[in-house]
Amino acid sequence: MLGAIAGDIIGSVYEFNPTKTEDFELFFPGCSFTDDTVLTVALADAILHDKDYGRSMKEYYWRYPYAGYGTYFHHWARSEDSRPYNSWGNGAAMRISPVGFAYDTLKDVLEQAEYFTAITHNHPEGIKGAQATAAAVFLARKGGSREEIKAHIESMFGYDLSRSLDEIRPSYTFDVSCQGTVPQAITAFLESGDFDDAIRKAVSLGGDSDTLACITGGIAHAFYGPLPEHITRRVYSILDDRLSEVTREFMNAFVEANSN
Repeated sequence: MLGAIAGDIIGSVYEFNPTKTEDFELFFPGCSFTDDTVLTVALADAILHDKDYGRSMKEYYWRYPYAGYGTYFHHWARSEDSRPYNSWGNGAAMRISPVGFAYDTLKDVLEQAEYFTAITHNHPEGIKGAQATAAAVFLARKGGSREEIKAHIESMFGYDLSRSLDEIRPSYTFDVSCQGTVPQAITAFLESGDFDDAIRKAVSLGGDSDTLACITGGIAHAFYGPLPEHITRRVYSILDDRLSEVTREFMNAFVEANSN
């Protein structure tokens, strides 16, 4: 989970100022958490304290109303109507990493990913993107190899992961869909050598950088283990007290406890 938040923060300054290189300052001045982090922490809070996730999202929205949410989510969060709005957007995948850490069977991970996602993103592509991301986190956390993770995601979800980043990068542009974000983010993880490298590769695609890096970061965290200390310190220094508290509680309960 912390890896997803780190990816969001690192990628935040490149969302509307894209880069096509992996050689950039990891924490560029002005980087900050966005809606990716806020809604990820809202989900962690809901899992930790058995809260209704829809209510949790709305609560966090009003705590952080200017975090960069999409238009449809803005309308949903401000409305008394809490019905889903059939979204296939990559917001489904950006917030789902806690599920991959919190549940102990792939069946439970897939069921919970669908349940939490369908509160807003009930389009089949939104659910598929969230399930694929959560499954990749789970498989990475359970010791799956890159090859095993790749094969599972391709066979279960039908994503084509055959194209390399060098093939994707030249023509890749900003894309808010799950189908145009999740396979690319997973590929960034698959080609990485460590956590830092994974985030750099995701950002270097030049698209929706904070969300790409958030998705990649969650999987990379599960695969590589604890983040480098300098990244962990910087992330917590950027989060406010509320976000830090819930993140630390979730990490203690589900991430660090399961790594012992």
